[in-house]
Amino acid sequence: MRITSILLASTVIATSAQAEDVSYTVGEESFTGYFAEAENAKGLVLIVHDWDGMTDYERQRADMLAEMGYNAFALDMFGDETPTETMDHRMAATGALYQDRDRMRALIEAGVQQAMGLSGVDEMVVMGYCFGGAVALEMARSDMSGMANGYATFHGGLGTPEGQGWDGDEPPVLVLHGGADTSISMQDVATLATELETAGTTYTIEVYSNAPHAFTVFGSDRYQERADLESWSSFSSFLEDHI
Repeated sequence: MRITSILLASTVIATSAQAEDVSYTVGEESFTGYFAEAENAKGLVLIVHDWDGMTDYERQRADMLAEMGYNAFALDMFGDETPTETMDHRMAATGALYQDRDRMRALIEAGVQQAMGLSGVDEMVVMGYCFGGAVALEMARSDMSGMANGYATFHGGLGTPEGQGWDGDEPPVLVLHGGADTSISMQDVATLATELETAGTTYTIEVYSNAPHAFTVFGSDRYQERADLESWSSFSSFLEDHI
């Protein structure tokens, strides 16, 4: 059953002529996303953040996409009142959503509504990092699946929850994974590939040797330039093919 979110209001907080933080509400909760607008946009990219929430990393990726000619909206899955400073905070925030898939889907839909309202274009691809990758796949498996032309996950969670599955009607899926990822194993990759192959879902999986979990995160000790550049190139091609 489709979960319909309740959007009470949205306020744009300008940071520049082309990019801005966006405050919106779901029910009585406040959330903050980020919208980067391209000139003569070819389409829209929805960005789902990692377990540390919507940060400057997602803003930077959105700006990069705008420079490539795509409107980009980084949604907020946690809300303004959710702490993310410590590992325990982040585990609690992500764990709560993993345990409440209805709420996860409602927050995805709220972000989609914001993105569509701001962007003014219909063609969309959804991408996510780490936790955000798991959220992107959640949307791909849901009845919201057809709202996007494709789904991409960078070093994201790949497991399919009990009671869910793939039916072959999903748009194409792109999985970009680090071979040295100790959080999401190669067995997880193989399991997902088997599920997608059995369902008949169109998918591509790329594995980058020696790349650890979170290999795209600029400035971190896990960043691997080769894997980051190659995965971004593959994602860029994915956008060209599906928008």
